[in-house]
Amino acid sequence: MTLVKTTYNRRSFLKSTALAGGGMVLGFSWLASCKPSAEEVLAMPKEWFDINGFLKIGENGVVTIMSPNPEIGQNVKTAMPMIVAEELDVDWKKVIVEQAPLNTDIFTRQLAGGSQSIRQGWQGLRMAGATARRMLMEAAAKQWGVPVEELTTEAGVISHKNSGKTAGYGEVASAAAGIPVPEEVELKDVKDFRIIGTPRKNVDGKKLYTGQPLFGLDIQREGMLIAMIEHPPAFGMKVKSVDDSAARAMSGVKDVFTINSLPEGIEKQWSDTNAFPELVVVVAESTWQAMKAKKALRIEWERTGDAESTAGHAAKLDELIAKAPAEPARKDGDPEAAFKNAAKVIERTYSAPFLAHNTMEPMNFFAHVTDEKAELVGPIQTPEFLEKTISAVTGLPLEKIHIDMTRMGGGFGRRLYGHFGVEAAVISQKVKAPVKLVYTRDDDMTQGTYRPGYKVLYRAALDENNNLIAFHVRGAGTHGSPIFANRFPAGAVDNYLAEEHSLDSNISTGAWRAPRSNFIAGAEQAFLDEVAEAAGKDPIDFRLELFDRAIKNPVGKDNDYDAERYAGVLKLVKEKAGWGKDMPGVGRGVSAYFCHNSYVAQVVDVATDGGSPRVKKVWCAVDCGIVVNPEGAINQIEGGIVDGIGHAMYSAMTFKEGKPEQSNFDKYRLIRINEAPAEIETHFVESDIDPTGLGEPSLPPVIGALANALYKATGKRVYDQPFAMGSAVLG
Repeated sequence: MTLVKTTYNRRSFLKSTALAGGGMVLGFSWLASCKPSAEEVLAMPKEWFDINGFLKIGENGVVTIMSPNPEIGQNVKTAMPMIVAEELDVDWKKVIVEQAPLNTDIFTRQLAGGSQSIRQGWQGLRMAGATARRMLMEAAAKQWGVPVEELTTEAGVISHKNSGKTAGYGEVASAAAGIPVPEEVELKDVKDFRIIGTPRKNVDGKKLYTGQPLFGLDIQREGMLIAMIEHPPAFGMKVKSVDDSAARAMSGVKDVFTINSLPEGIEKQWSDTNAFPELVVVVAESTWQAMKAKKALRIEWERTGDAESTAGHAAKLDELIAKAPAEPARKDGDPEAAFKNAAKVIERTYSAPFLAHNTMEPMNFFAHVTDEKAELVGPIQTPEFLEKTISAVTGLPLEKIHIDMTRMGGGFGRRLYGHFGVEAAVISQKVKAPVKLVYTRDDDMTQGTYRPGYKVLYRAALDENNNLIAFHVRGAGTHGSPIFANRFPAGAVDNYLAEEHSLDSNISTGAWRAPRSNFIAGAEQAFLDEVAEAAGKDPIDFRLELFDRAIKNPVGKDNDYDAERYAGVLKLVKEKAGWGKDMPGVGRGVSAYFCHNSYVAQVVDVATDGGSPRVKKVWCAVDCGIVVNPEGAINQIEGGIVDGIGHAMYSAMTFKEGKPEQSNFDKYRLIRINEAPAEIETHFVESDIDPTGLGEPSLPPVIGALANALYKATGKRVYDQPFAMGSAVLG
């Protein structure tokens, strides 16, 4: 066992509280099977006892575990409580899971982003469960008059072998609530895990498939009004005048007005990315009434900034790519001399467009702001930062603002930027009523925030023996470069140069699933295949040679990857996919990438029979440390793969004079069911390393593997995303 202190991040992590009775529970356990039997449906306790901020125990032994982080479909609402339950040593069938509200006094990093929820919460969640278990044991030891060291636990039962005494957690929960928090506790050895590492069903599963209210759009309150907004039709424009006479005359319309949700002078958070804070608002009794009134508005807009178009934006990226920056992001050896003396130089350029997030559930938020307090409920990935901005714009202190998080119908980074929650609060404060703000699909898609547009230049130098002697990458992107200067193949090549450019734009951009990696991984892995081909080497063997160099004699000291783990997933996928065997009618492509602290390698098979190339199967090898919930983990891997293939093949946001040319799915192309891989086979590396990221790492490499497979299937390479737009390969 590992001994840990019960403090975390320089503050008390756990708090023992007094007896608490009659607490409301919002659900029941749906953890054992799809159809719980009578004995599996838990009876609600008459009394609850708060042990710490993460859990409470009922007098009948039922345990409620709070899931602190926002749930956006990554299944942390199941996985995080599993970690607590493991260290608590409770029967999972007796666990109820609740979504915790924002509470910065108890929880740390209540944020869904960067695939870090499990990684960042791992230690604290284990500590919460282990501390509660210790307090329960101490309460039992005190009652029985025996040393606590002689007690054991299993599935929510405390036992004393010498006396034969046993007690369920519920029997000692009242006494345990009064036990002082121990200064240190023991954590389980990985080999002793009973819950972690076993597949568990989504705790919201039954509610999801029976249509119970879980999402922000489901929120209903007495007296609640519906608000909708109209923002400028193009970037670089704002409201000049509004004729709202026709809208005001419509049935059910309560008010029409303009707001500025982020006025000058307030302290803004990093999450306050919003190109259109000045909005025209319609407030009505129903969604339909608000939508009709919104269409009746007559708004005159005026231009205040650049009217960017896709062609002009691409030309600016081309200009940046053509010139070296003042200072390189990284330089090893003498790449200039190596390229000058090379026997062979390979040079390629890759590009990717802006992308919309297009979550299944458009943006929405409920707010009820009064002079005394504010209640907000909705789908947000960054509740703590939203709370701070709402405090700034409403003038209410943080302690008077309460935020509850609903389950989200997708996030992908879009809900990191909580302007829609701020807008709801400002609207509610103005109309002095509870309000639910609802975006239409068009509102969401044309507001942003978008995945940036990118371009990257790669060059590789080979000597007369076809050894890679120099590698050069220069990348440019909207509001930031896509380059990770210290990632592979940095550390594996003697002469290495990484250069970065950033392009300013009034088109708002932000995190999109696996930021930067979602482009650069595909470009890098496609280029490495071309270099391998030029060197006359198998693509996997070529990569493994580079990893071997990085393992035995790495170049530089800032390489941010573990070459052995990197090579490990590549070897695993090679074995599982049967790489090298003859596959008539099938093009095979490979890739391997490290991001969000995890390693993923993939093999994609593209079949050419029956016309256009189709993805037949994907093999995926993943090293993400300990896998908490294999069922949820596989879902994340598969979702990332399908998402990556779909956007690489079909999706793009384009602009004409600052106006988005796609406002709904009639023009913005997403992958269709029959275009998804027929089969995805996922393999996890067995590990006792603490968990790392999982929601994003499978998306970036599949784009490169797909590009390489398309080349093998058709004989033509693809360099510009989306691959299917005007591509002879897929025509």
